Amino acid sequence: MSSSNVFVRFFRAVWRGLNALRKFLHLILLLIIFMLFFGVMSGEAPPILPKSAALVVQPAGALVEQLSGDPYERAIAELTGDAQPETLVQDVVDALEAAGDDDRISAVHLELSSVTSGGMDKLRRVAAAIDTFQESGKPVIATADFYTQQAYYLAAHADEVYLNPDGVVFIQGYGSYRDYYKDAIELLRIDWNVFKVGTHKSFVEPYTRTDMSPEDREFRARITRHLWESYDEHIVAARGLAEGAVDDYTQNLVAHTEAAGGDLAIAARDRGLVDDLLGRTAIRELFIERVGVDEDDESTYAKVWLGDYLAQLRLRGADDKSNSENVGVIIASGNILDGTQPPGTIGGDSTAALLRRALEDEAVKAVVLRVDSGGGSAFASEVIAEEIRELQEAGKPVVASMGSVAASGGYWISMFADKIYASPTTITGSIGILGMFPTFQRTLAAVGIYNDGVGTTPWSGQLRPDREMNDETKALFQAVINDGYQDFITGVAEGRELEVEYVDQIGQGKVWTGEEALSNGLVDELGGLKMAIEGAAELAGLESYGQVLLEQELSPTEQLILDLLYVGKGVGIDPVAFTSSPTLVERFANRFEALLANVARFNDPMGVYAYCFCEIE
Repeated sequence: MSSSNVFVRFFRAVWRGLNALRKFLHLILLLIIFMLFFGVMSGEAPPILPKSAALVVQPAGALVEQLSGDPYERAIAELTGDAQPETLVQDVVDALEAAGDDDRISAVHLELSSVTSGGMDKLRRVAAAIDTFQESGKPVIATADFYTQQAYYLAAHADEVYLNPDGVVFIQGYGSYRDYYKDAIELLRIDWNVFKVGTHKSFVEPYTRTDMSPEDREFRARITRHLWESYDEHIVAARGLAEGAVDDYTQNLVAHTEAAGGDLAIAARDRGLVDDLLGRTAIRELFIERVGVDEDDESTYAKVWLGDYLAQLRLRGADDKSNSENVGVIIASGNILDGTQPPGTIGGDSTAALLRRALEDEAVKAVVLRVDSGGGSAFASEVIAEEIRELQEAGKPVVASMGSVAASGGYWISMFADKIYASPTTITGSIGILGMFPTFQRTLAAVGIYNDGVGTTPWSGQLRPDREMNDETKALFQAVINDGYQDFITGVAEGRELEVEYVDQIGQGKVWTGEEALSNGLVDELGGLKMAIEGAAELAGLESYGQVLLEQELSPTEQLILDLLYVGKGVGIDPVAFTSSPTLVERFANRFEALLANVARFNDPMGVYAYCFCEIE
């Protein structure tokens, strides 16, 4: 018997074994699919609401216009418990709107212990929804172990506010602080080449200064003062407190706490910020008394969670606002970057694609662009603006609705809208352009690395991080920035029907509140998203209309995988069992990667940015 025949028979046997294993695995896979299929068929629908229950609204993390990250990856992270805590403002608004007319909902429990952040405009939207719900005559009761400044703004609109006896109402006011890197950059021997137009374009200051410029300090002091005054006034009005009560509480917190024997909770109660101090057991008893006991668990009260309530609405189609003629809503939230980007970031191509969907959808008669952005890539901003002009040329009006921030590039993508709405506390303007290009030739020379060579033109070897920029390249860069600024102010003048010279005066990187922007002509009207939708319908001549949200969608394959995972979880297959917790090294690496991504997040192909560091906390 030849050795070759032995090898042939050996590999045939191996193949038959592998083929049998393949068939066995296929069988197992089919069984799993059938189990999941029958799980779907027999799976439970969202829980049926009791005849009388409290709607529990428990926002977690930041209040946002749009959940961040790729929809598929975010859904997987939610299944495995790794999702970044965020709460969609529209979800809360929709639930409260429906609950007001729902006889099964007898009260709202606002549990606010987990709210971490949220811009003033987002807080105002939720607060307005609370006020509207209260018109039904049903109570809103707010509780928390700890009230952040943002959480307390919402709590103040409730009928009753309770704080844990060991808790605190921590209202810190508004501030804006930045790190400045000039000395570190010089210590590292980096040449941080900066190009800008705008006397108030302060985004580049951390790279060129060791402190805040007088112009930037003036703007930030003005904006923070305006936000603080608005916060104080709204809390005072909502709680029926004496004028300036919130400012007094924060300015004299030490004295008030000492008067309360060092107890922060008692200090908050004595100053009228909360109605009483109640622990968790007392809170449960209070709600049992108000709405009744849970039929399945007599130790707690009858309730339905926000997520389950929304699932019920969507199952019944109660939240479907679409019609034969609709106003399309597109969310533009986050930094503006070139290309296709996930939600929570504004991609030039991905946002343009949503605008094209609105253009091609015959049922969409007008579009509202909800902007919540400090800007970013000038190129991507213009890509988006071009699609807006296409919609208008097709006879579909576009309305811009500004959220907490719509500045610089955020204003760029708004300026051609047929009408612009802003909140009184919106931060907008910052009409200016900048560019930065760091080079590291001196850093490399310090460790003995040099660059040399020959080229045919002044541009050969330029725009390399290891070579110094020559004078011609610097002049070219500044010329491009100057031209970008001229395009910006010309676009504002055209879109807003203003003189270019006047736009230059209110431009130069200057930042305005919504109220100021109304007075200087940068916006048309003060109002929220609802008013903007109504305004878009009016411009389109719609009397009876629906509302559709245009957003990135999952592919059929991604949706199938998620459906299987959700069903698997419903029949006892927990996706968390197939994941592992990150190690300490992995957590550090992930954090470091996030920091690097934050530094290198901009990707404009020309290196030109319309960006405003407008975060006020």
